[in-house]
Amino acid sequence: MIHETSEQVRLAVARGARVTVIGVLSSSLLALAKIIAGIAGHSYALIADGIESILDVFSSLVVLGSLRLSATPQTQRFPYGLGKAEPLAALVVATVLLVAAVGIASQAVHEIVTPHRAPAPFTLLVLVGVVIAKEVIFRLLFTTGREIGSGALRADAWHHRSDALTSLAAFVGISVALVAGEGYEAADDWAALLACGIIAFNGVRLLRSALQEVLDVAPSEAVYGSIRYTAGAVRGVEGIDLIRVRRSGLVLIVDIHVEVDGSMSVQEGHEIAHQVKDALIGSELPIIDALVHIEPS
Repeated sequence: MIHETSEQVRLAVARGARVTVIGVLSSSLLALAKIIAGIAGHSYALIADGIESILDVFSSLVVLGSLRLSATPQTQRFPYGLGKAEPLAALVVATVLLVAAVGIASQAVHEIVTPHRAPAPFTLLVLVGVVIAKEVIFRLLFTTGREIGSGALRADAWHHRSDALTSLAAFVGISVALVAGEGYEAADDWAALLACGIIAFNGVRLLRSALQEVLDVAPSEAVYGSIRYTAGAVRGVEGIDLIRVRRSGLVLIVDIHVEVDGSMSVQEGHEIAHQVKDALIGSELPIIDALVHIEPS
């Protein structure tokens, strides 16, 4: 049973790594395109957007490393494995989002108070392609992260969604600057400032989610219900006294107290405990280990 769960984790990590690499390659190409177009087209919003895409590359590499670490087998030094590397990576990604928001906002304010020419019309075409590409990447990463239970991958997905939103804001700003004409050149920079608010909002939300996992916040009631049902179905179990669950990366670690007939022998109770553990590890939940405590009913 343990071997099957470990194999599932390995396959999940491999799947997550594949989509993360797609995100890295895509963000690298898009960042280069946006920065070149921004410089040539005199659009700070597009340059800022390109910088945000470079941060996407960094965050994706962090996530890729965390996924590989989280699949490291349990050892004597790390008896619970390195699953916590995954939410720690999400913390790093969220922090990068917040730092990026502050840096881009600062430069956007500088551009607003400094007179400059309006962006070139061709920058709008670049942004349309970027928004479409980033939304596709977001959906790919977020769906995969949800299916394999990776908070870091979902955080990375939202990083790409933030990039799509900054590109959309830049599109609106450049459009206003081009349509309204003289006196509205700063609309491009106001768009960059608006995008910073979106980035900061996502950064705070992801930071909170990652902190909850690092601090072992209890999972949903559905998870507890599934564990209670699985353990209670084992022959000889007369009740469930206590369940504790914590997430470690892509897997769950369970501490459960089950009630049995108080008159049975220690050997019989021991066998029931093993059956409960095997049932939990073999269930649909990604449980990698379970500590079963036997109590008299």
